Amino acid sequence: ASVPALVTGTGYGGAVTALRLAQAGVSVEMVEMGRSWDTPGSDGKVFSSLLSPDHRAYWLRTRTKQPLSNFLGFPIDRNVTPYTGVLDAEEFSGITIYQGRGVGGGSLANGGMAVTPRQSRFSQILPTVNAAEMYATYYPRANATLGVNHVDQTWWEQSAYYKYARVGRKHAQRSGLEFVMVPNVYDFEYMKKEQAGTAPKSALLPEVIYGNNAGKRDLSKTYLAQAKATGKVRISALHEVVDVRPAAGGYTVTIREINTSGQTVATKTVTAAKVFFAAGSVGTSKLLVKLRATGALPGLNDEVGRGWGDNGNIMVGRANHMWDATGAKQSSMPTGGIDHWDVGGAFAEVAPIPAGIETYASLYLAITKNPNRARFTYNAATGRVDLDWTTAMKQPAITMAKSIFDKINKKEGTIYRTDLFGPAKTWGDTFTYHPLGGAVLDKATDNHGRLKGYAGLYVMDGSLIPGNTTVNPFVTITALAERNIERIVATDF
Repeated sequence: ASVPALVTGTGYGGAVTALRLAQAGVSVEMVEMGRSWDTPGSDGKVFSSLLSPDHRAYWLRTRTKQPLSNFLGFPIDRNVTPYTGVLDAEEFSGITIYQGRGVGGGSLANGGMAVTPRQSRFSQILPTVNAAEMYATYYPRANATLGVNHVDQTWWEQSAYYKYARVGRKHAQRSGLEFVMVPNVYDFEYMKKEQAGTAPKSALLPEVIYGNNAGKRDLSKTYLAQAKATGKVRISALHEVVDVRPAAGGYTVTIREINTSGQTVATKTVTAAKVFFAAGSVGTSKLLVKLRATGALPGLNDEVGRGWGDNGNIMVGRANHMWDATGAKQSSMPTGGIDHWDVGGAFAEVAPIPAGIETYASLYLAITKNPNRARFTYNAATGRVDLDWTTAMKQPAITMAKSIFDKINKKEGTIYRTDLFGPAKTWGDTFTYHPLGGAVLDKATDNHGRLKGYAGLYVMDGSLIPGNTTVNPFVTITALAERNIERIVATDF
């Protein structure tokens, strides 16, 4: 079989690529290692709940690996049957990298925070990209197609489900810190109905990292739905690209098909004139590093595998006073953050702890200006790709986060919670939600994502971004893909 364009991965970069190619009349094959989340389980729901994760929650694990691993000092992970679930907790040296698995990629498992970085900070991220063009054309295009919307401020001010966020705002402002409201892809009009009791609850249930059954506009409802509607896009779920090598007419792509237990059931090959790598920062980087080392694509340059970062992710909880209750009801979709980037190198989203009980705690996911970067390398002895990250590389992130939370604790007379990330552990410094880099724009690729050394090979995802976006990254990944594919369609097809 021969296809004009093959896209590996159905996350943000892949979804943009498929839609815009299809609109230009190009037939597209999409290959997705995760399953298609369109069939309800025995409980009538597609995704499992946050508070009682089952086999649907994790990617081929025998035990859950929750970001908040402990509560009140007790470990809360549980055994599960291995299954191609929606959240992959992929373990490397010194760090666990959370990734969405399924048709829609990371959009299935994130909190929907659709943050466009401040334009003044953009050139710190991608210095070779025209910022004015991004903000005039590609960020607006991305936000519109993603279905980004803002919470109704009047409703937010009174909703019991955002008491935790209002407490977070109060503490930030009392310490002289800037609190900003943040848009989301969750349908806030639907959320109002959830609170009113006129629609099934999802964000208010709460559902988030193990998938959302109702109000969230993940990619399956936006870019991928539009792509499929063209009639030009075919998605093969539970398929993974394992090899790409030059051939007459383009590239021979070898694809492994698996079942929901993770076993290989078939191996297929297809010839593709052009291949778009969009398997996410980790998936794309691992594949390219392996293909270079094993001789399939030996001409890939030395920049492939480099420049990987964790978006400076660090989590922390604060113990509030009894009079600062955060509420037993908490929406799982964050709506606000503390912007201390220019002063302390940190932007902290006020995150829910949707435990269903009063916790008297404020939880934060901080994105920091951590300069540390790691490299993916192929390990011939194990046949695996390693990442040379160490937990000690999180130290600058802790220092930057402290620039916010030491200040708040001093003002409020409060202390850090030490029961959320392990016994007597203050900082969540062993994981990231925001993997970025590994095939950096204008280094591993040209300035529009074309891989150097091979005509017809492209990188379209978060691998292009060198380790940091100053905020939650998916809007930037989407906008950059919009910019790149517009040029590629115009000149390469």
